[in-house]
Amino acid sequence: MGAGALEALLSLLFPPRCPACGRYVETRGGWCHPCLHAAIRVRRLALTPMQRSVLAAAWTLGSYEGALRDLVRALKYQGRTEHLRAIAVFLRAASPALRRLLQEDGGARLPGARFDAAVAVPLHAARERQRGFNQTERIFASWLADEGLAMERLLVRVKETRPQYGLSREERARNLMNAFAPAAGAAIRGRRILLLDDIFTTGTTALHCAEVLRRAGAVQVAVLTLASGQNS
Repeated sequence: MGAGALEALLSLLFPPRCPACGRYVETRGGWCHPCLHAAIRVRRLALTPMQRSVLAAAWTLGSYEGALRDLVRALKYQGRTEHLRAIAVFLRAASPALRRLLQEDGGARLPGARFDAAVAVPLHAARERQRGFNQTERIFASWLADEGLAMERLLVRVKETRPQYGLSREERARNLMNAFAPAAGAAIRGRRILLLDDIFTTGTTALHCAEVLRRAGAVQVAVLTLASGQNS
């Protein structure tokens, strides 16, 4: 049975539904238009003075709530890689608003023209082996290819850390102290780097990654996340 026939059979047996409201949709991974429109919330994120010293900007594509939160959690903690389809649909739909925002912030509106490389916040090797993948790399891989921007493993996580969820800002900072380092042979010096993560909460992870990249010679680091709990 070919891939197209198998997809048709699956759609017949298990009709695709919107991940937010459960309404029937045409394709697997699709959203209904009202839910997709409601999920997209492209915006700049507020940075602390310390974060602004190493990050040129921070942007997010949606709010960490509802269907988007459920999709990310299921991907990360249950290995539900089939949810990547719905996330990819969301990313494509959010791209025009991101391009407008990039243009407002100066410079090229296309990520591939504005940055030299993208890097996902790394997992510790033991955590990645356990999970089987880096969820941020999987979330953004096809979108980056469409945008003409290469993803490179420029960073490594050199110590195992506690999950950041539920920690205060101070606890998050202690947890991530000296957690990241440049990857062996990474080409960082003189480059403009787009740092990617699935979620932006306090920005502590982005801060620590950006500090390492800037010390290694990156001329600019900005961060883009799928979702954020920040209300700004």
